[in-house]
Amino acid sequence: MVTSRNDRIFNTFVVLLLAIVGLLCVVPLLYVVSVSVTPYAEVLKNGGYILFPKQFTFTAYLKIWETAGILRSLQITVFVTIVGTAINLILTLLLAYPLSRKGMPYRNWFLLMIVFTMLFSGGTIPTYLVVKATGLLNSVWALILPSAVWSFNVLIMKSFFEQLPEELFEAARMDGAKELRLLVSIVIPLAIPSIMTVGLFYAVGHWNQFFSAIMYISDRNLRPLQVVVRDLLMQSQKPLDNPDELVPTVTMQMAAIVVASAPIIAVYPFLQKHFTRGMLLGSVKG
Repeated sequence: MVTSRNDRIFNTFVVLLLAIVGLLCVVPLLYVVSVSVTPYAEVLKNGGYILFPKQFTFTAYLKIWETAGILRSLQITVFVTIVGTAINLILTLLLAYPLSRKGMPYRNWFLLMIVFTMLFSGGTIPTYLVVKATGLLNSVWALILPSAVWSFNVLIMKSFFEQLPEELFEAARMDGAKELRLLVSIVIPLAIPSIMTVGLFYAVGHWNQFFSAIMYISDRNLRPLQVVVRDLLMQSQKPLDNPDELVPTVTMQMAAIVVASAPIIAVYPFLQKHFTRGMLLGSVKG
């Protein structure tokens, strides 16, 4: 395929632009990782900014497991992410599938109520009172049940279901399949890209749970990972007479950020293919 001079110039511009954006994203991450594994004396010698350390130390990571309660909070966050995402996907599927069927009674009214919740929320105080009245305060379920369904994700899933050929449903109904069988045997296998996309949205939301945790959780033993990381980041730095003897606060802060971010960064490459397909196939249409 022969490309014109203008096309080559445009492609070069796009590549350079993407390279610049990529650097803007990678450099801060590289800085955080580098500071977390670099002796603080070397960081000070480089003016507090280092990207490629010459010496390595993992003392900060070892110190985190011993003193910061990260391990317990990590277990809570993993539980909330896995269980919460499973509940989210089940409820989203059960809500989006019937809404995608044009013959469903009062379908437009249900859609209107879902869209209404995207524009107007109940507010912080009423939501807190509901969580308190249901006995969820100081419970990990307070981080799961109040956000069991996200309206935006329901609309994404609904839009994908509407694109499935109606002939598949008609043929299955002629064979005697009921709606639940249609959902399990036909819709879900075909909707894997959309399910993976929505599942990633839910998982990232649960993993980054912060505001709900400080609102509903006062027990320090039930704090999720992001709250503990926030506490580390808010700690005041103490001057060190010998930077090589102790683990300074800034090093522990960077190590905590790495611990909090690494699982999502590690999982995303395996879901990227499904995530891209799901966003294209299940995009909300006007």
